[in-house]
Amino acid sequence: MDAESQKNHLKAYGITYWTLNKQLKIKWLLNYRGGSFLLPNTEEIQRECQIRGVSFEVISNSKAETILEEISSPSKNMEAVVLEKAPKIAVYTPYGNQPWDDAVTMVLQYAEIPYETVYDEEVLNDGLLLFDWLHLHHEDFTGQFGKFYGAYRAANWYIQEKKEAEALARKLGYSKVSEAKLDVALKIRDYVIGGGFMFAMCSATDSFDIALSAEGIDICEPMFDGDGSTPGYQNKIDYNKTFAFTDFTLETNPSIYEFSSIDMTRKRMIRKTVDYFSLMEFSAKWDPIPTMLCQNHTALVKGFMGQTTAFTRDEIKSNVLVMGENKSNGEAKYIHGIKGKGFFTFYGGHDPEDYQHRVGDAKTELDLHPTSPGYRLILNNVLFPAARKKKQKT
Repeated sequence: MDAESQKNHLKAYGITYWTLNKQLKIKWLLNYRGGSFLLPNTEEIQRECQIRGVSFEVISNSKAETILEEISSPSKNMEAVVLEKAPKIAVYTPYGNQPWDDAVTMVLQYAEIPYETVYDEEVLNDGLLLFDWLHLHHEDFTGQFGKFYGAYRAANWYIQEKKEAEALARKLGYSKVSEAKLDVALKIRDYVIGGGFMFAMCSATDSFDIALSAEGIDICEPMFDGDGSTPGYQNKIDYNKTFAFTDFTLETNPSIYEFSSIDMTRKRMIRKTVDYFSLMEFSAKWDPIPTMLCQNHTALVKGFMGQTTAFTRDEIKSNVLVMGENKSNGEAKYIHGIKGKGFFTFYGGHDPEDYQHRVGDAKTELDLHPTSPGYRLILNNVLFPAARKKKQKT
């Protein structure tokens, strides 16, 4: 899985998942040649690699033992983690959404990793209990319809999506979309606390935390829910209820395409040509979880924008781990935390290979980006629940 030897990093994760689905165990060699996978040598696996265009090497048992000995050396920042079972994957996404509207759905399809879609009805009916891993599509959990009101309130797609969201909320027994979305967010919170793995990108990150922090408070203006907001609602926000963020200020203007001060999009002073974020280095033996989530063939990853591009460093809770950051810009791009028995990862931006994705833009063709470091981070999270659990030491 290093830069020189692997022709298709993304499909290599698909091969790994496919092998796990056959009840075969795999060793993930953290920090060894870009985070390589040690698979059993069978003709079937070799053939599948050839079909999918994934580079591989056949090694002897003695060579494998030599590699594992090297990895186990205390002087090497490496570890061999056993992957045991293919996780069952859910993608939280609106009905009728096209797969290319969301980077995770797109890369799962490209890597040929199976998933199921769920939305509000399934979540509220405890459907998440069937899954090991949940991805939150680009979503607004605050009931403000993505804050698209200022630019798109007259657009047919906005009017239609608002009607559909209101109809779904009524069907589920709610008078407002914000009330339905809050209960969905609470169900997702409980899923993570109970031991689930949750991954979110773009506006699903900050809007999720904002919804939790505003439980019992109306932060929606009349154009969103038909009545006024709670007076002085900023002072009633409860940061103790959030997963990742604290001390943020909500954006109260309904015409501004922004939820809060968490997002760095409007505060960024960085050109596209130099927009990169660096992955942090962790101890593979002592901190295998963040090491797993940061496996890559480069420590420097191209930046990319979204409604929520990156997170204000000073508004991240102290117990949340920053795994990718642009230090010069004071922003975190990729963060991870523990909640109850479960885990969450937030990744800023919309599409790792589409720098400034806009409404109506053409979809990304991943055939053109088979070695994408930004997409690898997503797939690290997909395989993370397959790892044999070890107690985290720090």
